[in-house]
Amino acid sequence: MTNWIPLSTTTHATKHYIPRKDYSFAADQQVVPILIEEIPKLLPHFNLCFIYEQNTYHPVVLTSLGGNTNLYINHDGKWLAPYIPAYLRTHPFRMITSEDNKNLMCILDDYLTDQSNGLPIFDEQGNLTQPVQDIFDFLHKCDRSLQATKSACALLDKAGVIEKWPLQIQQQEGQEPLKINGLYKISEKALNELDGKTFAGLRGNGALALAYAQIFSMNQINQLTELSKYHARLKATQQQKANINPEEIFGDDDKISFDNI
Repeated sequence: MTNWIPLSTTTHATKHYIPRKDYSFAADQQVVPILIEEIPKLLPHFNLCFIYEQNTYHPVVLTSLGGNTNLYINHDGKWLAPYIPAYLRTHPFRMITSEDNKNLMCILDDYLTDQSNGLPIFDEQGNLTQPVQDIFDFLHKCDRSLQATKSACALLDKAGVIEKWPLQIQQQEGQEPLKINGLYKISEKALNELDGKTFAGLRGNGALALAYAQIFSMNQINQLTELSKYHARLKATQQQKANINPEEIFGDDDKISFDNI
């Protein structure tokens, strides 16, 4: 269970945190939340869509073709695209709204440590250390963009231009198409049929940009299919290495042989 801990000078004055080493923590994420300000950097590399949770739509990038495998993450935890969504870059920190509507900087409890091999959260004066302060500032910037993103999604929903996207991916000949459920997209037909006033209302707040970005990004579905092929080749190579007979490398006379490497 994910356990987010609000940071406090009282509780965490002498605590340290373990920095994120890679992106393996997101290896099973099928989608990753995005912000409206990220759209220009996301478009060349990702397929944008929406999911529906807690009675509202959320824009995300699709990172999987079914199953619990994030195709943008390599076997060593590296991210396989030039741009990394902000949602992942702030890990293991996050800004969470409390019940009394206050924004609290939180950290995953798994990354908290008493050991000095971690990095300090607070300095001797009780202020955030510079690396944590930088993350705090970035989280605030992301939160402002999140509010704009939520407003844009609400306007698109009100305009009635978001529809279910029964995505189907063609596989090899003789195989049934791969079906991915739970996704939503912009209906280009509904968008084009909006009256002038409603259409203009989407233009000034980023909603229209988000709508067209989602439509244009649908051409990037090939990014996922190519990544799927890459992972399949990598898995086959690893299995091939695992099936090598030790005698082919070391021989049967207890002498080390490098002839087959």
